[in-house]
Amino acid sequence: MANFLTRLLPREQSFFAMFTEVTGNIQAGARALAEIFADYRDLQRKVDRVKEYEHRGDQLTHEIFTKLNQTFITPFDREDIHQLTSKLDDVLDLIDAVATRLVIYKVDKPRPGAAELADILVRSTAEIHAAVSRLEKHDGILDHCITINSLENEGDRAVRAAIADLFEHEKDPVELIKWKEILEVLETATDKCEDVANVLESVVLKSA
Repeated sequence: MANFLTRLLPREQSFFAMFTEVTGNIQAGARALAEIFADYRDLQRKVDRVKEYEHRGDQLTHEIFTKLNQTFITPFDREDIHQLTSKLDDVLDLIDAVATRLVIYKVDKPRPGAAELADILVRSTAEIHAAVSRLEKHDGILDHCITINSLENEGDRAVRAAIADLFEHEKDPVELIKWKEILEVLETATDKCEDVANVLESVVLKSA
């Protein structure tokens, strides 16, 4: 009887728009981070801008969780909605963590490897946004997920090369420690993008 009623009752479709807003905000945050490495002037203002996107992301995450608790019929599994929301929030948290470290560690200039990883992150978040924008119709999502997985592999290669270069050329042990952590956090952010792709794949396969 419960399953019959579930089929009759309308599903709450606003989650799709909410997720699209979340991913658009994440993409903007990734771009703001990449802009820091492209032009390192006026660092504090640019870091504050990233922080604004992170705060907005927290607000949107709270709104989705509140909506989830208030909704009887969801457009896809509640567990997947919760997982997707959490994984998206992880990406933006790490974007903010990179920007914040630049100020805390008093980094005076960027390294080329960081700019490359930030660019990979921008492309990954663009793919996430494109995939989530198609979530309601489930059209072409897996193609975007494949691209995100490829970008994660590209991030792995980039961070290995950047850390190898760091150990070869950086003579200051304190700078080495700082930059090794920053590079690794950047790469972890691309890993989290892959986690988002895995949740999206699960949603698509369950609805097939």
